[in-house]
Parts: sequence; C-alpha cells; structure tokens
Amino acid sequence: MTENITNSQTLKSRPETSSRTELGRLVILDLSGGRVFTVNPDGSDKRVIVTDCHWPDGVAVDVEAGHIYWTNMGVPRQNDGSIERADLDGQNRKTIVPAGKTFTPKQLHLDKENRKLYWSDREGMRVMRLNLDDTKLETLVDSSQGDSRPGPDARKWCVGIAVDTDRGHIYWTQKGPDDAEQGRIFRAGIEIPKGENEANRSDIEVLFDGLPEPIDLELDLDNRLIYWTDRGDPPRGNTVNRASMDADFKKRPAPEILLTHLMEGIGIALDLKGNRMFITDLAGTVYTARLDGTEKKPVLAAQGNITGIAYAEIS
Repeated sequence: MTENITNSQTLKSRPETSSRTELGRLVILDLSGGRVFTVNPDGSDKRVIVTDCHWPDGVAVDVEAGHIYWTNMGVPRQNDGSIERADLDGQNRKTIVPAGKTFTPKQLHLDKENRKLYWSDREGMRVMRLNLDDTKLETLVDSSQGDSRPGPDARKWCVGIAVDTDRGHIYWTQKGPDDAEQGRIFRAGIEIPKGENEANRSDIEVLFDGLPEPIDLELDLDNRLIYWTDRGDPPRGNTVNRASMDADFKKRPAPEILLTHLMEGIGIALDLKGNRMFITDLAGTVYTARLDGTEKKPVLAAQGNITGIAYAEIS
C-alpha cells in the first residue's frame, strides 16, 4: 500500500537533492519481537517506533490523518486479537478493536476514500470492517459454515485482504492446511447483497483454487492486476504471484510466478510509481524487486519473524 507522508519526525522527508528511492519509507512488523519499525527502502535508518505488540501481522498507513494501524493476532484460543493505532512517530497509541471482537486479525487494508479499515480474521473465519472513527464494526463474510470459533478447519481461515473501491469489490485469501494446495482467493461485493447476510452471500466468486497457501494480497488497480504471496512447498509455494483481476476465472488460469525461494513469504507492498514491490518472510528478510519480479535483492536480513509491510511515500 502506498501513502503520502507529510507530518512526522519519524517518517521525515529527505533533502530535495535526494533520489526518488530516498523519498519513501517502509513500515514493518516483527512478529517475534512484538514491534513496529521503519526503514528507508534501501534498509537504512532503522527506527523502532512501537514495542510490546501481541504478535503483530498486518499494517496500514494513513498519512493524511497521521496514523499507523496494525493488527495483533494474539493467541487464537484466547480470543485476544486486537487492532491498534498510533501516530506516525509511534506516540498516542490506542486500541481501536479490543480483545474479544476479532479472533486473529491478519492483513489490514485502509480505504481512505470511505474512511474504513478492512481485515481478515483467520480463526474467526471472517472478513471484517470498521469505520476509522472507531464505529460500526461489521462482518462482511463469514466462511465458518457453522463451525464454532476459533475455527479448526484451515480451509476456512481468512488471511489476506485487498479492496477495489473503484468497482466495489473485496478480495481475500483462505490459506488452507500447511502444504496442502487447498488455498483459494475469493472476490465479493463491498456491500452484502440486499436480503442476505455475511454467511449466505450469493455474490462470492472463487478466483483461484488449488494454491499452496495464499497469504497477503495487493492490487494494481490501474493495470487491473492482483499480487499475492504464497507459502507452501516449491515450486509454486514460497513465491510472489500475479494475475489479471479480470480473467475468465471459470477457466482457472494459472497465475504468473514472479519471485521464488522465499522462506515462508508473508507481507507484500507495492510502490506502483516506483515500479517496485517489497516482500517479507518469516526468516526475517525484506526483499525488493521490480513489479515484473526482476532485480530481486534483499534490503534487510535477520530481523526476527517479519510479517506485515507497508510502503509510505513522502509528498
């Protein structure tokens, strides 16, 4: 996700003579260390801005409002997952979705236009949404099929989330069991069809199935492309993939594999203007590559168990 940073000492602008790659900032979550830190896109100038997070996983940046949002997975059987917010420098930390409201929130998506947060709730088997003023907590998709929470069936676990506000769609992943190639990517309308509810929606499409373990999603709306990380066994697992958002999915098209040899790939963030992406894996490495997958290189290594990542652009 790309945003414009304007008002933080932590995520500060560079001199006017700097190159474009020095104008951005990465916001990264370390699961094992329970922290949020930021770096330049080349990995320099690391700054830890938040600590004592409870297994952080998904992150989004709202530059205009001066906020960073992140999810805390917590311990699924304790139903103690939460979502927090802080200023861009890590100050004024606040819990906006407390424990007991979402089981294991994973990837997070910010809809700036409509002032909403979307996320996938893994063991909760849900896709959820909240207004940025902390009101109207909603469940948009319930994939449980009557299973009690926390859900025991990994095929029903919702993990990644992305939103196409232009065409009114939400996209999400359901990862499936480890290395089972039962992962799927879905699409549905942003709003539940009239007369239906989150558990019986008639507008849900399966875009891809039989994937190793699809995790986080990102969208390139201008070029109508969907990107995602996928864990599981090689050659299709531990990869970054790309596909058309408008393909004939009834024909089950094969996605394009852009990157391979990740060590449990998780987070992905696109810098569309800079024609590059950033990827994290649980081995603690942050990679960058061009959007076509070429010029892959690490920018950070041995950073703990890295999960979510966001790219923020200075105006």
